[in-house]
Amino acid sequence: MPDLQKLYDAVLNGDQKTSVAITREALDAGTDPMVLITNYMVPAMDEVGRLFECEDYFVPELLLSARAMKGSLELIRPLLAARGDEPVGRVVIGTVKGDLHDIGKNLVGSMLEGGGFEVIDLGADVSAERFIEAVQTKNANIVCLSALLTVTMPSMRTTIEAMKAAGVRDKVKIMVGGAPVTSQFAEEIGADGYSDNASSAVALARRLRAEATA
Repeated sequence: MPDLQKLYDAVLNGDQKTSVAITREALDAGTDPMVLITNYMVPAMDEVGRLFECEDYFVPELLLSARAMKGSLELIRPLLAARGDEPVGRVVIGTVKGDLHDIGKNLVGSMLEGGGFEVIDLGADVSAERFIEAVQTKNANIVCLSALLTVTMPSMRTTIEAMKAAGVRDKVKIMVGGAPVTSQFAEEIGADGYSDNASSAVALARRLRAEATA
């Protein structure tokens, strides 16, 4: 049996090679994949988020840790699907129509995966119709809208209004973020929450899921 503390350390330190190797060894030894996620990988990513908040970690460290977590999840996800285990929640994420920026969106998606969410990434320049289709077909609980340009912020409002018209708005919680976005703007357009960084986005998503299932 491998030393699973090393899995925690590998994710924390952004060591993808070690993270994948220990995950594979643990699975071969019969370790429950949910134990790996719940007891080692998610706590490691939570610590990564804490270090980011304290400014001991920066974006490069977040990306490396997220990559290490992702490598292990690629081994685990098929096993969970085969036995019918449900993720913490299903998130549809994308940069809104007219905006081609995706670095921040990608980082938030990786951190959400690290937090135990299934993430359906629609990419950049995503129309309201594509968000609606993803909610309908992927059984999503949360929609994350990203905008990096002031001129594309109105697309967030347009998307939320379109979701209302399509009858799917009440089925999901909507999170918004991006450099020009503020909590006041999020409230004005009818979003359920706003996050200004990838780490706090995970905490917000967990809170919204808890509210929805309470």
